[in-house]
Amino acid sequence: MTVNKDMSIGQVLNMDPATANIFLGFGMHCLGCPHAVGEAIKDACAAHGTNADELVEKLNAYFAQKA
Repeated sequence: MTVNKDMSIGQVLNMDPATANIFLGFGMHCLGCPHAVGEAIKDACAAHGTNADELVEKLNAYFAQKA
């Protein structure tokens, strides 16, 4: 499965909990918050001043190397 900016953080974490390290690396330290888990990646990035395209690229690279 390919990650996109409209997916929620929770969806990605459910695909692989180890992706939490990638989110943390992008300054998203509130992964346990109910709102954050249901928030779209693009919205979370906007709130944290982070580039959503870079985050999605890093997440997809992570999943590609696991395949």
